[in-house]
Amino acid sequence: QVQLVESGGGLVQPGGSLRLSCAASGTVFTLYVMGWYRQAPGKERELVATITSRGSTNYANSEKGRFTISRDNTKNTVYLQMNSLEPEDTAVYYCNAQHMLSKNNYWGQGTQVTVSS
Repeated sequence: QVQLVESGGGLVQPGGSLRLSCAASGTVFTLYVMGWYRQAPGKERELVATITSRGSTNYANSEKGRFTISRDNTKNTVYLQMNSLEPEDTAVYYCNAQHMLSKNNYWGQGTQVTVSS
């Protein structure tokens, strides 16, 4: 069973930055594609970015250039660096792990990001 624990959320002013972290345990980290998703109030959960074990990344169009996903396979941790944050980025951010072969998905509990002045 995969356990995912997010951290790093909080309140930030527009234009500010945050770095989210997600620590994985209970599995072989490199067997998983890791991702960040977010869900704003009243909206469906949406993809933010994903990263393979070798570091190949994929971003939703609106986050390109502002967000950077990375992972440290030695620490079983995936990160999301978010810059130039906008009020529209306010959401609960979820860490996701998808097994490369079985495609089984695992989710963290989520961390709240609020962008407001």
